[in-house]
Amino acid sequence: MNTIQYLEDQAARAERLAKRITDTLTIEKLLTFAGERRREIEVITGKYRRA
Repeated sequence: MNTIQYLEDQAARAERLAKRITDTLTIEKLLTFAGERRREIEVITGKYRRA
């Protein structure tokens, strides 16, 4: 598994878990984590553009 696949897997797992729980704080943390992993993927693949 390469780095991008690993990051995609981690983001997807966090998003799936966030859908299954009811604790608001934990949901926010999981979705923040998933967003950070997706931003890492963008940086690695060169899709990140500074405004």
